[in-house]
Order: sequence, then C-alpha cells, then structure tokens
Amino acid sequence: MNSTTLPPIFKPTTPPPSHPSSFFPQITACKTIRDLHQVHALFIKTRQIHDPLAAAEILRFYALSAHRNIAWARSVFNHMQTPNCFSWNTIIRALAESSVDEHPLEALLLFSQMVSYGFVGPNRFTFPSVLKACAKMGNLGVGKCVHGMAVKFGLDTDEFVVSNLVRMYVMCKVMEDAHLLFSRSVVVCGHLNKRKQEGNVVLWNVMVDGYVRVGDIRAARVLFDKMPQRSVVSWNVMISGYAQNGFFKEAIDLFRDMQIENVYPNYVTLVSVLPAISRLGALELGKWIHLYAGKNGIEIDDVLGSALVDMYSKCGSIEKALLVFEKLPKKNVITWNAIISGLAMHGRVEDALDYFRKMEPAGVVPSDVTYIGILSACSHAGLVEQGRSFFNHMVNVISLEPRIEHYGCMVDLLGRAGLLEEAEELILNMPIQPDDVTWKALLGACKKQGNINMGKRVAEVLMDLAPHDSGSYVALSNVYASLGNWEAVAKVRLQMKDMDIRKDPGSSSIELDGVIHEFVVEDESHPRAREIHSMLEEISNQLSLEGHRPDTTQVLLNMDEEEKQSVLHYHSEKIATAFGLISTAPQTPLRIVKNLRICEDCHSSVKLISKIYERKIIVRDRKRFHHFEQGLCSCMDYW
Repeated sequence: MNSTTLPPIFKPTTPPPSHPSSFFPQITACKTIRDLHQVHALFIKTRQIHDPLAAAEILRFYALSAHRNIAWARSVFNHMQTPNCFSWNTIIRALAESSVDEHPLEALLLFSQMVSYGFVGPNRFTFPSVLKACAKMGNLGVGKCVHGMAVKFGLDTDEFVVSNLVRMYVMCKVMEDAHLLFSRSVVVCGHLNKRKQEGNVVLWNVMVDGYVRVGDIRAARVLFDKMPQRSVVSWNVMISGYAQNGFFKEAIDLFRDMQIENVYPNYVTLVSVLPAISRLGALELGKWIHLYAGKNGIEIDDVLGSALVDMYSKCGSIEKALLVFEKLPKKNVITWNAIISGLAMHGRVEDALDYFRKMEPAGVVPSDVTYIGILSACSHAGLVEQGRSFFNHMVNVISLEPRIEHYGCMVDLLGRAGLLEEAEELILNMPIQPDDVTWKALLGACKKQGNINMGKRVAEVLMDLAPHDSGSYVALSNVYASLGNWEAVAKVRLQMKDMDIRKDPGSSSIELDGVIHEFVVEDESHPRAREIHSMLEEISNQLSLEGHRPDTTQVLLNMDEEEKQSVLHYHSEKIATAFGLISTAPQTPLRIVKNLRICEDCHSSVKLISKIYERKIIVRDRKRFHHFEQGLCSCMDYW
C-alpha cells in the first residue's frame, strides 16, 4: 500500500502519540472510579482489555490516580497474561507509596516475582519504588540486596536510583553508607543544567534530613552550611530539626536567616518554626507569622491552626488563642487538645471544662492527650473529685488505657491537695512502672506540704531511679537545708560534685521588639545592667514601703539573713521584670518565661509590683501561667 493512501493520522510525517493514554481517550476522560468501572467493563466486553496498552492504562488509573483503588489495581494486574515493564512498575509503585502497612512488603514480593520470572527486567523507574518500599519497612538487608541488583543492571549511577538509595540508607539510619553514596554522586561544582541542579538539592536535603533523624544536629548544620544551593525544603528540614531536638533559639535564628536570604517561608516552614516560638514565648514573632500566613494566602487549616492556638496559649495570649480556635473552619482533636491544655495552663479551669463538654456535640472523640489537659486543669484548681471522675470516665467510658502522664497528673492533683499518702499509694499500685517525672510530682508536693520524711524517702527513690538527674539531689539537699542539717547538705553536694552532676540554672526571658532577652540569677552581663540594677533597688524600696518582707526560707543556703535577702533580690524573674519596666511604656503588659517553678518570694513580690507600677505581668513558669494584676494572681495562690 502506498503511503499516500494511508489515513492522515498514520502518515509517516505525523509523529506517534507520546503516551499510551493518548490511545484511550475514554480512560483519560474518567473523573471517578465509577466512570473507570464502566470503561473497564466495556473493555472486557469488547476484549480490548487483552491489549497490553489498554490494560496498562486501566491499571494506571486504578493504581495511581486521585481515585486510586489498590484492590482493583491488583485484580487487573493479576489478570494480565504477560505484564509489560510499565505495568510491573505501576503496581509496585502503587504498593510502595501506599499508607497500608502490609503494602510495601507486597511491593517487594512483586519485585522478586518480576526478577525471577525473567520475562521483563527492571529499569530505572522500577528501582526507586522498590527502594522506597525498603525505606518504609526499614529493611536494610533487602535494601542492600536491591542496591546490588541496581549495580548489576548498571543503574547505580542513575540520579533517580541514587537519590532513592541514599534515602533508603537514611531511613534505615545507616548514615555512613548514605554519606558515601552521596559523596560519590553529588556534584558540588561545575556547570549543571537546571534539572541536574534540582536533583542535587534533593540529595543534599535527604542527607540533612538523615542527620536530623539520627539526632546529629551538628552534622546536619555543617552539611546545610556547605550546600551550594538551597530550596525552601532545605530550610524547612533544618528549622524543623532544630525545633524537634530542643534547639529552639537556633530554629528561630535560622528562620530569620531564611528571610535575610530572601527565601519565602511556606506552609511547612510556619508549622515547623511555631513550636520553637511557643517554647521561647516569642509572641511578637508568632504574631508576625500569623499575619504572614494571612497576607500570603497560606491556608490556616486544622494543623497550622492548632500550632497557632498552641503558640498563642504558650506565649501568654490565651484570648488570641480562643479567637483563632473559634475562627477555624475545621477542627481536629489536636486543635481541641491545644485549646483545652492552653486554658488549663492559664488557670481558666471552668473554660477548659466547658470546651471539653463541647467536644461531643462537635463530633470529636477525646484522645488520651485531651485527658492530660483536663486532668491538669483539675490539678491547677484543686478539683480532686472532678479529677477522679474524669480519670474514671477515660478508663471506663472512653476505654482509653491510662498512660504514665495520666498517673503523673493524678499524683500532682492529689499531692497539691495535701493527699500525699493517697498519691504515694497510687504510684506504688500503678500497673506500669512509675518514671522519674511521676516521683518528682510527689516530691514537689512533699516540699509544698512540708512533709520532710516522705520527701526524703521520695528523693532517695529518685536518686536510684535517675542517678544522674540533678533534680533529686537538689531536692534532697533542700530537704536537709530546711531542717538546718548543713552537714548533710554538704555531703549531698559533694556527691554531686564527685559524679559531675550540675544543677539546672534558673533563667527568665522577656521578648521586646522581637528580641528575646534572657537573664540568670545575679546576671550582670546585659548591656543595660547598671540601669537594671538601679530599677531593682527602686523595686526593693517600693516593696518595703508596701510592707513586703523577703521570704528567706526560700533560700536553702548556709548564710546569714542579709545575704539571703540579697540572693532573693537578684532572682532571674525579678531581673527580667526590672528590665521590662525600664524598657517599655507605662501600662504595657510584661510577658516573662521562667524555666523553673517560680519561688514563693518572687510570686508575692511580682503581685505587689503589678499593683505598684500598674502593670499586667504574665509569668509562665515550668508548670503554668500566672497573670499578675492589681496585686492579685490568677492562680489564687494555689500553684
């Protein structure tokens, strides 16, 4: 037949369609799985399903489309007499990417069949999916075998295969092998086309993420700093790594560097940096992020919304947290937990209970974290019977297994209320092994209630349980000091010195104009130290005029009364308060974050300072918020 007699579509000058889907517009037109079922049935009826290309396209829609259905994909694949490489790759990829736990293993079994049958060999699109399945399972042994096969097929230098090999070793936490592959593969310099550059950035990101995953933040930062090119993902990985590993200041500093480098934060950036802002109490920066999201069209969904609620709560602005919560179009259980815990932390117990009651009508089932928040609320207000009721409701109605945190809340609740024997009995009869946090809750209650004998006993238990934790030694030392047994105090402190155990230093911070200023006891390192000292003297004089007398029983050191008063005078929260007073306009609220529990002398002092200087002073200590105003505190002196 002469070429001139062919239909126009088959003329040699017309290039063939570039993708199999072009042959089957009926499949391409499918909008739902029901549409595909109809096309699938038609193909079976007309026997078109026996065309390998047609079957492959049906499989692709079932396996990888937005309406994917793995069960139907498996059925289509199993009915193929001789699947081509595209079909093998499609089903393996679908299983490897699935969120169902068993599917990655099925992907590996199918790959094994593909290789053993020998009809079709794997190609550069097969190995990335297989390696992804190995990474998900954390199966290093199989991963190394697949690596060997990639070498055998000459695909170990392909950029897609290499990036997934590196990711597999990273996910299996074998950073030495990952770094070796990375070093051989990545091109640090030279002229690269845009696609190759992007591929290199992905590899660098995978490695940085790997070091973050194994907790080697220093190595992650070294690699991050060496990156010849960074994407927003690079910054997100490093910021998130810092925040998740407790390097909150570093996370915020890097976030600011990101803006200096003119890299625009995205949704993931905001979700990553907000926990660090929450921990440091950097309210102004948190407000900026909220504003940035609104101005740049970043959707405040339930995840970002929960992070914002948590941030405002922990930065001392519970009213703003409530506003954000109420405006969210969709709320998940994490969002509800954030607002309930926030209200509890601020001592707004009735509000916390009210929001808990609203969960059921909203169709949200409380989680174990919800009950930690609600039990904390009861503890802050001394609601013993309500706390017992909620604990029983969680176990008997919701059928949740109590975690160590729930028992810790109950011990704290009972201990604060003076029910020390009941609290100790609860610990001794717990079905799970009590941890140091649970015993510390009882120890704190012993100190508060003045039960020296039990406090000494609990401190000794803690020293056995956590022999290198300074808290138990300091507590035991304080018990002896309160009895005036300075010889025993010296013995405990000598033991700490011999074991190189150091007490966590108390510190307080205050944010002004987006900058966080941190102070420790008797801190004179600040550029405005002289002005701060003068303000402290003024505060001391004003407190004396109001009849305040320093509570020197809080100073458990062997020194005379005058020296004890001097120590109290320079507590970190007082220094932060003094700095706030000299640095802000009259009537400006002060927000202070304390890393330890506020002492009783500072608590009574700040109450009076709020009255004398007509300031609202909000202090977040290790346990809760204290809102000081007009000489009163929101905790009603129960903390």
